[in-house]
Amino acid sequence: MDKELLALLVCPLCQGKLKYDRDQAELRCHFDGLAYPIRDDIPVMLEEEARVMSVDEKLNKPSLQDGGLSAMGQGSEQKDGQEAGSHKPTA
Repeated sequence: MDKELLALLVCPLCQGKLKYDRDQAELRCHFDGLAYPIRDDIPVMLEEEARVMSVDEKLNKPSLQDGGLSAMGQGSEQKDGQEAGSHKPTA
């Protein structure tokens, strides 16, 4: 996809920036939660052609297909089993 064209395109609903997903061949608007398909290198910028993104996609969280379950939680626990950010009261 041409980088200059990508820089010009905005969401037809909110006029916000779009994120290009090369693997899925779509342009994503995280504000509206819509993913516009790219067919034959042509962006289809019609709301009725757009796919509604999942909540995890809108929040940029890894999905289960991307190994998100195994990737999530790694390094997020402390040595004593507490969650990061929680504090143990001291005497």
